[in-house]
Amino acid sequence: MAASKRSNMSSENSTEDGLKANKADISSKVDLLIQSRKHANDVFDILEYLQSEKEKIVVSAINACCKLFCTLLERADLFVGQLPKEEEMLIGDHSADEKYRMFMRHRYNSCLDLLLEHISHDSYQIKESALCTLMKFASMEGKFPLQDLDWSEHYSFPREIIQAVVDKLLSQEEDMALLISRFQEYLEMEDVRYYVMSAIRENVARVMDKNKGVVIPVYQNNVFTLLSNISMPSQESELTNYLVKQEGQSLTEYDCEHKRAFERLWLGFLKYKLPSSMYKMVLVILHDSILPHISNPTLMIDFLTAAYDVGGAISLLALNGLFVLIHQHNLDYPDFYKKLYNLLEPSVFHVKYRARFFHLANIFLSSTHLPVYLVAAFAKRLSRLALTAPPAALLMVLPFICNLIRRHPACRVLIHRPKACDDPYMMEEEDPARCHALESSLWELQTLQNHYHPDVAKAAMAINKPLSQKEDDFKELLELSTYEVRYITKLFSSVLLVLPGSKSQMLLMDIVYAHR
Repeated sequence: MAASKRSNMSSENSTEDGLKANKADISSKVDLLIQSRKHANDVFDILEYLQSEKEKIVVSAINACCKLFCTLLERADLFVGQLPKEEEMLIGDHSADEKYRMFMRHRYNSCLDLLLEHISHDSYQIKESALCTLMKFASMEGKFPLQDLDWSEHYSFPREIIQAVVDKLLSQEEDMALLISRFQEYLEMEDVRYYVMSAIRENVARVMDKNKGVVIPVYQNNVFTLLSNISMPSQESELTNYLVKQEGQSLTEYDCEHKRAFERLWLGFLKYKLPSSMYKMVLVILHDSILPHISNPTLMIDFLTAAYDVGGAISLLALNGLFVLIHQHNLDYPDFYKKLYNLLEPSVFHVKYRARFFHLANIFLSSTHLPVYLVAAFAKRLSRLALTAPPAALLMVLPFICNLIRRHPACRVLIHRPKACDDPYMMEEEDPARCHALESSLWELQTLQNHYHPDVAKAAMAINKPLSQKEDDFKELLELSTYEVRYITKLFSSVLLVLPGSKSQMLLMDIVYAHR
């Protein structure tokens, strides 16, 4: 056993020595390539190392290529202009200097191809090194262009490299979120951000049209991850951070182009069907990160309507987006409250987003200018649903209903009207204007006065007395879980024997929130 162990250690030492020798060979060859053109063929060895199966050797080769080709770019030792094919180099009447620069330009192109392949490598270190080197080459090409500039162009940006990098980051098979987060620092540069947006838009159009607009979860997640890392600069900020220094273009003109690119990018992405999980991610950032930078936010109506059709929490968030468009951008959307009304179903009391639902619904129904029939429909539907709702939900629904009636005194008739044998309210009617809620009564609240949970019964009894002008603040109850309600119930009987009602409620809330 001891002999075997020594043998393994010897093998490891040999491997380590081999890695050091390879790294030394790479370093010496790069130095020779930079020092003298007679060692030009050594570049093939560097590119071969770049294809090694060993991670450390590949990383060393990437660093060597960065040093070599950045030096050649700076010294103008790479051919500039339309590059002839390699076989044409021998046929044409080219000087030795031209042949050398063509030869090294072809090797540079091969290096770019290998680095782009490495963005999909299994090793993250190789991915990162390849990405950073490609962006370094982009910066150097901006300073030392490899294309003949037209007299009207005042600067050259390496669009091809940026497009190729974006195409690799937007993989259809692999989650690239980690590498995209590394790429974020480059998106802080104004010119990179602009050309990345153009590259994403072109990529999305090509890929989605090729796949006939079907959902491609991995790909669309990569696109969204890259998009969400693009932060538009504020109007007050100075556009001074560039990968390639620009001259002759006004900041105002560039800012306008930036906004147009941003708008076209998002609208181009959102016009396709998304994975269900992505609708929520987009809707969460819509108000702060997207709408403020779009010249005509009403163009988002198609996306928001499609998001509403997904159902559940997505529908609610979609209505929130429409609500912003209605109030801030004068959108005429008559179906808004009808859609909100149809979201009121038993499931809203049993899902994790119910607190958010009632928070947003409270905002949507806060206007005192809403038609009485509409408010009555919401109050009645909530009352009917309350008959089968859990106690935790009832503790926010009942104050919610009372607040609706406070805001709209004309709805008080629902409380005072005696219970009829035949309730005219039509629960199955989807249109709140035709459900006959205003002709009904809130007999359901009277029924809940006999609820087994003491807090629920007490909240339901609020309608037995004249409602005060001050609304109930039920925000603290929005996040109460079923477990917390049971915890309150358990403590309620013992504490109530000692303290007056108001003090006991305050103490119980303190206990619950401390328990969290």
